[in-house]
Amino acid sequence: MKKESHYYRYSFLRAVLGIVFKILYRPKIINKEVIPSTGPIIVAGNHAHLFDQNLAIISTKRMLHYMAKIEYFQNKKVAWFFKMAGCIPVNRKIKDESAVESAIDVLENGYALGVFPEGTRNKTNKFLLPFKFGVVSMAQKTGAKIVPYAITGEYKIFKNNHLNIRFGTPFKVPKDMNLETANKKMFKEISDLKKKGLEDIKNEIY
Repeated sequence: MKKESHYYRYSFLRAVLGIVFKILYRPKIINKEVIPSTGPIIVAGNHAHLFDQNLAIISTKRMLHYMAKIEYFQNKKVAWFFKMAGCIPVNRKIKDESAVESAIDVLENGYALGVFPEGTRNKTNKFLLPFKFGVVSMAQKTGAKIVPYAITGEYKIFKNNHLNIRFGTPFKVPKDMNLETANKKMFKEISDLKKKGLEDIKNEIY
């Protein structure tokens, strides 16, 4: 399969990011071997911190395409970075159908997409925010596998934060599956992974 146009620059960026990130935050990456090395995938997990996507990015050699607000692409000082990172511009002021089409195009080409089903950072006391239907809908349309994950712990520099990202078993959304059922399945998968991560922290399994 042909690599994305920015793949090698992205790989360099990921390698540098990984080194710095691991030194600063000492994360533990669990079950990354379940991430398919080929074929369309949607890597989906909980979102509570600005750096959450970094943890997913350094967990796989595949290029993860995330959505980023269009303002970043209009700023010449940072636009190069988001383009090199393979991000998809999205206008958050409207229902941006072109961004969704770009995301589906990524999957139809056999590439990898990174998505936060909650839609935004969880700044509440809720365990997880309700999931949007975008992930399961795109997975069903494209035949992509959903790779669930959960992040637990804290981002504190040079400390044992019990920071970890744990991946679960990838699954598909069959054409005949109701999207609400599929969304509930994904919610449970990510919820269970998060509970396991919190349990490990409680029992100090590090």
